[in-house]
Amino acid sequence: MALDTIDIETGPNPTASIIVLHGLGADGNDFVPFADEMDLSSVGPVRWVFPHAPTMPVTINGGYVMRAWYDILGMDLVQREDEAGLRRSQAMVQALIASERARGVPAHRIVLAGFSQGCAMALLTGLRHDERLAGLVGMSGYLPLAATLAAERSSANADVPIFLAHGRSDPVVPYGRAVASRDALQALGYPLEWHEYPMQHAVCAQEIADLNRWLLRVLA
Repeated sequence: MALDTIDIETGPNPTASIIVLHGLGADGNDFVPFADEMDLSSVGPVRWVFPHAPTMPVTINGGYVMRAWYDILGMDLVQREDEAGLRRSQAMVQALIASERARGVPAHRIVLAGFSQGCAMALLTGLRHDERLAGLVGMSGYLPLAATLAAERSSANADVPIFLAHGRSDPVVPYGRAVASRDALQALGYPLEWHEYPMQHAVCAQEIADLNRWLLRVLA
């Protein structure tokens, strides 16, 4: 299943792509403002790709059908994971990366980013991708299927730069879950930049500024 996307190019013939995966119940429009808020002019034309997740019933929301990358079975997030849904969306995100390569952007010029569920998908997919990516961005999310990462991770992305950011008062993905994800990734040797902010389940102005600086570095 190919995902519908919103594509924004900052100039002709983009030399880098940034794929941004939205959170539960949102859609690709959620992060479209990033294309205006970020100043990446020094790295050349960039294509922003904002996909829409498929719709599905979400258990934790009473089976209500909404856009979701996978089902949420309980508040704990990791004790009971929707592995089939995660793997299904992993294949869809891999297809997005392949699409960017087909459009002329090499893997090492592609950043995979996400918020909340989108963060989980960015980490799940990017760490297992068989070609080196420019970087991975996780905002207000966590590391899914953590127990399988050591066996499944790609040697090509063993040193991929990771930007992780989280709100200290996040009631949706608890701060402790994010810290555990950070620690698990650092234990495996990933070069990780960690940021935390006095916010809940959101994105703040300082986070955008910090992410802008990081993107300039990994896409330089």
